[in-house]
Amino acid sequence: MHQHRLHHHLHRAPAPSLAPAGAAPFRLWRRLIVGLLVAAGAAALYSAWAWQKKINEPPPPEEKKMVETPLNDAEWQAMVAGLEKNSKAYNGKVGIYIKDIATGKTWEYNADRLFPSASLIKVPIMAAVCDKIKLGAFTLDTQIKLTRHERVGGSGSLKWVRDGTSLSVMEIIYKMITESDNTATRMLIDYVGMNYLSGAFINMGLARTNITPEGMSLTSGRVPRENLTTAREMASLMDRIYSGTLVDKESSEFMLEVLKHNKSKSRLRKGLPIGWEIGHKTGLLRRACHDVGIVFSPRGDYVIAVLTSEAPNYTTAKNFISKVAKLTYQYYKIDADYAQAPGAGSRSL
Repeated sequence: MHQHRLHHHLHRAPAPSLAPAGAAPFRLWRRLIVGLLVAAGAAALYSAWAWQKKINEPPPPEEKKMVETPLNDAEWQAMVAGLEKNSKAYNGKVGIYIKDIATGKTWEYNADRLFPSASLIKVPIMAAVCDKIKLGAFTLDTQIKLTRHERVGGSGSLKWVRDGTSLSVMEIIYKMITESDNTATRMLIDYVGMNYLSGAFINMGLARTNITPEGMSLTSGRVPRENLTTAREMASLMDRIYSGTLVDKESSEFMLEVLKHNKSKSRLRKGLPIGWEIGHKTGLLRRACHDVGIVFSPRGDYVIAVLTSEAPNYTTAKNFISKVAKLTYQYYKIDADYAQAPGAGSRSL
């Protein structure tokens, strides 16, 4: 992908004038404030990404990341025994895929079971948009105007931004992933087209992950054609982002940086210690509750995808995903004492 100099402008909604009687000045001010903050978040992301890439300097030679104390076979088997025990006890459907990147070890549990993708669909949408940028159709700086048609409820703050506000593609991607913003998602879908996205998913090798207009509905009831995915395919996307092979190296680095800014504090994030870095994306809709990501741990980085559906409630599902993350943390932390505790890996959390 061509390098683009990304200039981020503060997109200001026009200052509200004196409102006539009966107007809602609070709503006007809320839209103004949100509009001012949209660019600020993406600008912070760009600063971190640009600093990391050192755009004006040649990149240093690639060095393979060495892990001093990767999980050995006995530790891995103990960990997956605990994961399997908890997965079998879960009161609902679950699909899990975990890969230790340093050793290549994988563990899967119903990894090919189909689930409503919910907001996980936003990860392949992001990749498809980056692929179109690579082809030269537009750039991360390209401006898109928010219209009333694209305003969608649910997650995200763009629904409060004034109609006609211009946002860069980078800012829209940032909101779609970090806030799971549904308005941002609609803007990108309308811009590149549903047919393009369907083809791009196939070109990415996603045999079972689809996208449909009905699947993008926020209704809690069933839809005629659901968006579906699997733990294996979502984990594969994360693995390719980590390795720099999803679209290309530059696009993968950008996508990983966006994923690291996810604002969710529940699910995988809740089950890991504060000091650990994670790039991830959550999903929650129509009794499906998911989290997929890349965890950067002291004993090696790993890909983890946990998909659930048909649990008694979302709280139960979120807690289960946190338990899965917590169990992996017990083995990937440096100061763990699990080696002296026979059967610790199989204890129920």
